Amino acid sequence: MLMDMFFIQSCVPIEKKLRIHFHSFMLDVHNKIHEIKKTIPKIYGARKPTPFDPLPLVADAICERLWLLCFDEFQVTDIADAMILKSLFTELFKRGVVMVTTSNRPPEDLYKHGLQRVNFLPFIAILKEHCESVSMDTGIDYRFLHGPTMQTYFVRDRWERDVDVELNAIFKRLASEQNDIARPRTYRIKGRDVTFRKTCGHILDTTFDELCARALGAADYLQISQSFDVVLLRDIPKMTLSIKPAARRFITLIDTLYDNKVASLVLISLSLSLSLSLSLTLFSCSCSRRDQVRSKDSTSTAV
Repeated sequence: MLMDMFFIQSCVPIEKKLRIHFHSFMLDVHNKIHEIKKTIPKIYGARKPTPFDPLPLVADAICERLWLLCFDEFQVTDIADAMILKSLFTELFKRGVVMVTTSNRPPEDLYKHGLQRVNFLPFIAILKEHCESVSMDTGIDYRFLHGPTMQTYFVRDRWERDVDVELNAIFKRLASEQNDIARPRTYRIKGRDVTFRKTCGHILDTTFDELCARALGAADYLQISQSFDVVLLRDIPKMTLSIKPAARRFITLIDTLYDNKVASLVLISLSLSLSLSLSLTLFSCSCSRRDQVRSKDSTSTAV
């Protein structure tokens, strides 16, 4: 909401600014890199390939369209993203791009415990040089002040009601409004076939294992958010270090669904407050703290 308010109220012409989820932005960057590399002629017979850095050209393409970038949920979880961020943003800042972003963690905690993080650390220095971090922590999580009108999360407990029956009834009611039948569906995403066992129209009935325990990523979750209006997510387990990769995917999934306004109903194996507490301990990030990072270059005074 904070990012949306800033984006709408900023005096920058609409064609010169972009509000986008960070994962979507990086997917677009990788697509641009791939397209640029395809245009480079191959040199046959050379002992070593000629070094070529496509990122300046990617930065040129971005700057032709805009100079204000607004990211929601700046979170680095992919090593492919982590390894190019320093070079990419060095080129963007050099061209006068202003970045405003929200994040659940300060810059120094980005990509914490990630693979080859030592190669990522120079990006943090670049970020601190060009941006300032503003803590938005008020001690209040406003998301809990006005809850939804219907129950959106269910807790599996052997002493409570059969929540699977309730979710099945919700799926049946929602499916009755679709011009489709309950069936599996397969999507072709980045050259891979990704199948979901139970869908109906714009409704997806799935499990934590189906979405987070297998090798899916931001591109797959974007496809889900573009294909479905409602996601029923069952059997979310207790978050422990033994399922850390799946838990990281879960965070990316929820961020993507939230950013694309996909309604989600979840079935978890323990109380929501305890689940959140475990997630905070595991990933050292605060659900209520929002860090806003904005560029402090001379151009930022025009925002």
